[in-house]
Amino acid sequence: MAAAMAWLRRGACGPARRCGLAAGRSYSGGGAYPSVSLACPLPGVPKAVFAAAEGRERFETRVTVLENGLRVASQNKFGQFCTVGILVNSGSRHEAKYLSGISHFLEKLAFSSTAQFGSKDEILLTLEKHGGICDCQASRDTIMYAVSADARGLDTVVNLLADVALQPRLSDEEIEMTRTAIRFELEDLNMRPDPEPLLTEMIHAAAFRDNTVGLNRFCPVENTDKIDRAVLHSYLRSYYTPDRMVLAGVGIEHEQLVECARKYLLGVQPVWGTGQSRGVDRSVAQYTGGIVKVEKDMSDVSLGPTPIPELTHIMIGLESCSFLEEDFIPFAVLNMMMGGGGSFSAGGPGKGMFTRLYLNVLNRHHWMYNATSYHHSYEDTGLLCIHASADPKQVREMVEIITREFILMAGAVGEVELERAKTQLKSMLMMNLESRPVIFEDVGRQVLATNTRKLPHELCALISQVKPTDIKRVVTKMLHKKPAVAALGDLTDLPSYEHIQGALSSKDGRLPRLYRLFR
Repeated sequence: MAAAMAWLRRGACGPARRCGLAAGRSYSGGGAYPSVSLACPLPGVPKAVFAAAEGRERFETRVTVLENGLRVASQNKFGQFCTVGILVNSGSRHEAKYLSGISHFLEKLAFSSTAQFGSKDEILLTLEKHGGICDCQASRDTIMYAVSADARGLDTVVNLLADVALQPRLSDEEIEMTRTAIRFELEDLNMRPDPEPLLTEMIHAAAFRDNTVGLNRFCPVENTDKIDRAVLHSYLRSYYTPDRMVLAGVGIEHEQLVECARKYLLGVQPVWGTGQSRGVDRSVAQYTGGIVKVEKDMSDVSLGPTPIPELTHIMIGLESCSFLEEDFIPFAVLNMMMGGGGSFSAGGPGKGMFTRLYLNVLNRHHWMYNATSYHHSYEDTGLLCIHASADPKQVREMVEIITREFILMAGAVGEVELERAKTQLKSMLMMNLESRPVIFEDVGRQVLATNTRKLPHELCALISQVKPTDIKRVVTKMLHKKPAVAALGDLTDLPSYEHIQGALSSKDGRLPRLYRLFR
């Protein structure tokens, strides 16, 4: 103890003594290293020079348009690996003139055999040499082919991506395997305990009936046998053109990516040729509102030692705005302010426990299993909706609670809850954009839609500017629209669509009272 106190006293001497070389530490290597405080520079070592961004240019997304209309976008990011991919302005919303389900087929057929690669295994082995992985995702408005690999293999990666997107073989065997995979996925979708993907399809179908983003994202069972190579080539001929594509990369030099794009994507003849196409569907989304109901026995969805109880799921939505409009940011803040989640969620404010759907719904009504807000936004429209789950006998009460929450959105907005929602939105944005694949998708999607990219600090500045009056303005405008309703499960006590619409048009959000002679 006395030795320890003496050592502390020696360390507490003046700065000359603390930064001096009087004492030494012995290490297992046998040598001694001077005991120098971390607050003092090491003797004999050059002064550290820290990296600094010289102006904004190092953080900006660079975009180059090639002679054929293809856009090449890149964002520099330090690290050994890069994420590169091709995004195509194509998705289920463009299938009005074709069989529904083509985008679903293309997603499953991606990274199969091509003109250069004989099989999917050959592609994976090629990527493995560069520590790479690949993925394809199809949404309502975009198809994205992406590869993450060592940046030194960029030439190989771009060559592979060009071959996958423009030279797929689409053999009969691959198409048959895709049919089987899609049938299995559709079966799994209907048996899954989590109904959110199915409800999302239903709410879009109700909100935009038979047009654009309301078209089915999954291939209908009856179309699986009808889609073949000729149908796929016909679609690809119309939509897989250079002017509808972006080659995006994160973690590589822009000049290097442009050079690879010129080498593999300029003047390339696609496998489907340049014959007569049906033309591009440029329809603008038409919001219709309406209801889609699916009566379903949910009692045996999740059996076992701890089965999920039978629930009825309701999703109510209203048209918001496109991500190109100024009101997109207030809607994003509103969605964060509503928040919500499942009744078994745990955590502090970072988990959204102070959002309205927790405070006003889940904390007050113990019988509700879920109440979550979602915001879907597209190039020409958007949809803000609330998903709720409860016992089938309490469906009417659950619907009224949700309609009241919609009406309360237009009421007073507290400064504390608004600041909390804005802070949470900014932190979520910044944390997500720490991931290289997320940056890649953000760069690709923004450049595909607007030919440029808003940087994170610009978005944070816009979020900070949102005021309570902005929230009230966008909600008031939204409440003038007809609702879209999706309902799944035992719907015996579901209120009529007219009653739900009436509740959203009233001052308090209450459903009309029902009077029965016999109970």
